[in-house]
Amino acid sequence: MFLAALIYLELIVLSITTFANVGSAGYYQTENTSLFKTVSTPIISDINKLNTTWKAGNSYLDDVKLLHIKRRLGVLPRSNLTATLPSEASLKNRVRVKNIPKSFDARTRWPNCPSISEIRDQGSCGSCWALSTAEVATDRICIASNGNKQTHISAEDLLSCCTFSCGSGCGGGYPDSAWDYYVSTGIVSGGNFNSNEGCRPYTLPTCEHHVIGPFGPCPDEDEPLPACTKQCISSFGRSYKSDLHFGAEAYSVGRSAEKIQAEIMIHGPVVAAFNVFADFYTYRSGVYQQQRGESLGQHAVKLLGWGEENGVPYWLAANSWNPHWGELGFFRILRGSNHCGIESSITAGLPDL
Repeated sequence: MFLAALIYLELIVLSITTFANVGSAGYYQTENTSLFKTVSTPIISDINKLNTTWKAGNSYLDDVKLLHIKRRLGVLPRSNLTATLPSEASLKNRVRVKNIPKSFDARTRWPNCPSISEIRDQGSCGSCWALSTAEVATDRICIASNGNKQTHISAEDLLSCCTFSCGSGCGGGYPDSAWDYYVSTGIVSGGNFNSNEGCRPYTLPTCEHHVIGPFGPCPDEDEPLPACTKQCISSFGRSYKSDLHFGAEAYSVGRSAEKIQAEIMIHGPVVAAFNVFADFYTYRSGVYQQQRGESLGQHAVKLLGWGEENGVPYWLAANSWNPHWGELGFFRILRGSNHCGIESSITAGLPDL
């Protein structure tokens, strides 16, 4: 009861609170603080002149509304984004790894699990909290079954049915609560948009997220939240109830890089929530380190590995803005210093096979 009341209070506060205005650094010009005003961004050339660890490019941020940009950041703000979950240190099967390698990539560690290499697309919806959780759950089912189970967990089912405890659907949500839902209620299978795969595939159309590409830009307005239909598509041939997949455990991972690395090495990718700054949208390649602009909100992604480039340590992450953004949908971000909060809100779970 206390947790439900806390979440309800947070949603009320969120509904009457406007996100912080962008723009004291001169990279955004707005007539006032309205989120419906447009922004103009000469960030790309400015960042590339800095000769930093990453390159910017292929972005159409000019004249994009602030509200449109912020709506793609679907982790709702609260003081502790792992509040509902126990720490992995309290679990019987907690991870201990003596020798952590200099580099690690879950895609090559578990080659029989092709889902680890996939990039999903959240569409015009702040559903990153649901997609990242569904992606990691999908990967971990495959890993735990030694590649024998290739089930895609439905982001749509999680997004549309976990509407109160998880947050606000396309308006954002909480990854920790999504993991709780996976354990307590279960989630059916479902592939990407237009895939016709699984019980409830994703129905929100693919679109381009701040880059130029064949799908066309995401619309300013969110797509309507899909209904929580406890039915599978007709071609699936199974009932909704019989297709439910459950988690055995859900937990948070300690904030040290070593604990996160150990967790990924043993159990597979994890969900990370981090602060997104304006220049992140222009990311094209390299190891991202924030350079320009202010924080616009929080975003959830899948962490699947790490390494070093020119002596700079990084995390390897999968975004949910389709393969036309970043490094074919992936990005690398500075590791070991909790850059943009990337190491402070890590969540994961284990499947009930």
